[in-house]
Amino acid sequence: MRMLLPLLLALLLPLSARAETLSLEEVSGAQEAIMLDASAQDSAAQDSAVQDPAAREDFIDRIIALAQELYDRAAGKAQRAQYSGDIYICKNFTVHLFRETCGDFRMAAYPDVPLVIPNNQKKEDCAPYVYGIEWQDVAAEDGNPFYAAASFRYDDSLSKAENEENARAFLRQVQRGDYFQMAANYYYGVGAHSMIFIEDYDPETDTVHWTDSNMKGKSIGGERYAYVQYNAEKEIDWFVDAFCRKKYGATLYRLRDDIVYAQ
Repeated sequence: MRMLLPLLLALLLPLSARAETLSLEEVSGAQEAIMLDASAQDSAAQDSAVQDPAAREDFIDRIIALAQELYDRAAGKAQRAQYSGDIYICKNFTVHLFRETCGDFRMAAYPDVPLVIPNNQKKEDCAPYVYGIEWQDVAAEDGNPFYAAASFRYDDSLSKAENEENARAFLRQVQRGDYFQMAANYYYGVGAHSMIFIEDYDPETDTVHWTDSNMKGKSIGGERYAYVQYNAEKEIDWFVDAFCRKKYGATLYRLRDDIVYAQ
């Protein structure tokens, strides 16, 4: 196909001079062939991008290992989660795990761009849904190695039962290393919450396992203190009940496949 492109271009470039000798079918066929060739080259370029499954897995391993280290270090004691710089606030915790481990990794498509993790989407940009359902849309070329692998938004045109089934189908897509962002009303609180799944969804038990901070917490001296969780486990219906509500929802963010080691 690559050999065909120059020939087709040569055929079309002098088109004005040869309009009397080329039929419409010939012109259309040549243009279609060029489009197909360009598409094939784009696909080939993506397929030829250097990918290293071991690097991606290592990145995920490091994130999860650091979560366990912080969990062990906390030793069951609540950690301060009051101020913007406190890493035990829920989103801060997941961001900290990413930032502390991302330096050795890049995307094959953008090997010179350091990796970044997006902030939560602004409240006004979440409308008509509530704050906390998603991240800001940061392009891969700007360093974002995540993509939205799946999402759930409560659909008012469907019944409650139909929405719940969609929410279950959404959670059954959970994979190890997925970042999870939800707006929910759950047993321990109401609002936005961030966490990381540390295992694939388990169909035998209908459960998910995760790590997070500040899902559970308490007040000490007028300040918020949070508990770190590691290998927490719930049936997916616990989450369905939490975010399957009008104007609520959740998003699964997954690392791209082309994670490689930084050179």
